[in-house]
Amino acid sequence: MEGIHEYTLPNGIRIVHRQVTHTAISHIGIMLDMGSRDEKAHQQGLAHFWEHMAFKGTHKRSSLQIINRLENVGGELNAYTTKEKICFHASVLTPHYERALDLLADITFHSTFPEKPLERERGVILEEMSMYADSPEDAIQDDFDEIIFANHQLGKNILGNQESVNGFTREDLFQFIQENLDTERIIFSSVGNIPFNKVVKMASKYLGDIPAKKANLIRIAPNNYEVQRVSIDKSISQAHVAIGRTAYSLTDANRLPFFTLVNILGGPGMNSRLNLAVREKNGLVYSIDAAYTPFIDTGYWGIYFATEPKQLQRSLQLIHKELKKLREQPLSKTQLHHTKEQLMGQLAMSEEGNMSFMLMMAKSLLDINRIDSLESIFAHLQTVTSTQLQDLANEMFIEDQLSYLTFLPDNTNDN
Repeated sequence: MEGIHEYTLPNGIRIVHRQVTHTAISHIGIMLDMGSRDEKAHQQGLAHFWEHMAFKGTHKRSSLQIINRLENVGGELNAYTTKEKICFHASVLTPHYERALDLLADITFHSTFPEKPLERERGVILEEMSMYADSPEDAIQDDFDEIIFANHQLGKNILGNQESVNGFTREDLFQFIQENLDTERIIFSSVGNIPFNKVVKMASKYLGDIPAKKANLIRIAPNNYEVQRVSIDKSISQAHVAIGRTAYSLTDANRLPFFTLVNILGGPGMNSRLNLAVREKNGLVYSIDAAYTPFIDTGYWGIYFATEPKQLQRSLQLIHKELKKLREQPLSKTQLHHTKEQLMGQLAMSEEGNMSFMLMMAKSLLDINRIDSLESIFAHLQTVTSTQLQDLANEMFIEDQLSYLTFLPDNTNDN
């Protein structure tokens, strides 16, 4: 992709950089192709635990020194864990670029996981788990993963469970890293007003001495999707619902067309079909959306909403009506044109954020070994036809192939 430069260090770590001359801020990140799906059964939540513990001390820095290192110069340091990735990233004024890179390399590769902070962080994560459990809109999406990917690691909660988190030790953290860290599956990604040759020089200084390491990563795709209809009583006032099923992987040719279809159904626009039908025309929900999440070898899509229990059946009727329309009525030429224009605008605006672009570059290189330009994505989008979208709807929106998870208030009868 034009304006993006890549370089591979002798140890296999890849560097990707985009120089942006009109910004004073640099965004950098180290992304590792390992996540919660790579945990063994007794390690559930360990990837996320590592993300937390990386900030608690290294061979040369205490936790307080790590916290202050960038904040003292107005920068930000953060991290996140997904099913397939762990990422440590920072944003700073460009004169502090090297300081940020030094710190990121230190916490990623040289953390010591000291015992006392480990015990404290164990409590923090348990509180985080309780916080999500108390939030039905968050809990239902985590629980729905387990329904879609039953008996598979993709269905397990990224945070882990109380038993696993309570049992983690320093040795468990070191073992997880030893088993999964692969220098050829690590990307150092960078966006900022700095020449690429300087980026390579600094990356070589702080990442070049990391020993080359190869991990035997084996990811088994789930292949046992079964429809489930689950209803759970909870101490809540609204009914919360998740509807969906497995879908296409990142490398499937249907990924972009299906993303387009889900965007029509319940994307971020106020004119999505679900928002118009359920909220704008009938006032049954505050918000309703549909989302498609692809992984390297599978994916899933889902609809999420909350409503008053007495309005649940009416909401479901309207949702099924919209799914049926997409199965039976092809988009007109005008509708298809507006759909593509809207999606291209959304994609272009998402690329405007330098932080998001930095993370996107790293993930794309790890997942598909390339970074697609907006122009190439737009060109692909222009080839999508209304017949293709209707065919996908008839494959993915079949009602008896959809799973349901419903949280109901304690005093509400099951539907």
